[in-house]
Amino acid sequence: MIVDRQGRRFRNLRISLTSACNYACTYCVPNGKRLVAAQDELSAEAMARGVAYLIEAAGIERLRITGGEPLVSPKLESFMTAVGQMGLEDISLTTNGQLLAKKLPLLVDAGIRRINVSLDTLDPAAFRSIARGGDLATVLDGMEQARAAGLKIKVNMVPLRGQNLDQVMPLLEYCLERGYELRFIELMRMGHLASDSNAFLQQFVSLQQLLSLIGEQYEYLQADAPVDATAVRYEIPGLGHFGVIANESVPFCRTCSRLRLSSTGWLHGCLSSSNRHFVGDLLDKPRHQALPALQRLLVKALGDKQEVAFSGGATIMKIIGG
Repeated sequence: MIVDRQGRRFRNLRISLTSACNYACTYCVPNGKRLVAAQDELSAEAMARGVAYLIEAAGIERLRITGGEPLVSPKLESFMTAVGQMGLEDISLTTNGQLLAKKLPLLVDAGIRRINVSLDTLDPAAFRSIARGGDLATVLDGMEQARAAGLKIKVNMVPLRGQNLDQVMPLLEYCLERGYELRFIELMRMGHLASDSNAFLQQFVSLQQLLSLIGEQYEYLQADAPVDATAVRYEIPGLGHFGVIANESVPFCRTCSRLRLSSTGWLHGCLSSSNRHFVGDLLDKPRHQALPALQRLLVKALGDKQEVAFSGGATIMKIIGG
């Protein structure tokens, strides 16, 4: 087992099935140009082999399928069929929900029982302004169908001052009524925001600001969460839970167990590091050759992790899997 001096190891793998996305959210791609699939993206077979090798080399226990937007990828079905047979403790998926209703039978048949849906507002006009694509009603309908099918749903919201701060309470109430767990995600200093402090500060909403806003209407208590959880979790007694992924306010680097594999075969051990490690060429090699080389790269990737707090990164989040 590969472990660093803080006792961290890789337990959770987030794999970007494709860099393509049918949205162009303002906080992700400021120029409004939708991300497309890279020409050198790995095949579904190579990605599945990468997961299998990482399970053995790093002790990966849980897998989250991300993108871009994973539901637009033609590799989705064959990849999920393969990884569903690998004995992982949990396989989940993050989506913007636009194609959720259409792909729901595939997800259920593949054994997906838990999804995260990125949703920043319940206002149709604001939705179009932030996402620059898609349709709000279609997303909400897909979520309802997923709930009816028995999937556990978390909703990811990025609160932005001047854009959707007025949607914090409506979205929280919407989720509490339906049994969805809402996760507020503090804006991260990534991509264009890593070099533009003014743009970041103009939009950033902190954990304390969110709690003050919620506290005007609800009493809440801090709830238990796993040691390596990214979210600070809260309970509103009798109604449900919500969480805040407070990357800036309450850094979680000391317990981070996440490893990311991009759709083009690069390992990222830390979002705050510009280091990346290419494994695409190892995935065509037999196990006895690939595993030793992969373990050496994993040691480097684990060494890339910040010891205390995230300090910003130039990498675009959607390219490396959320």
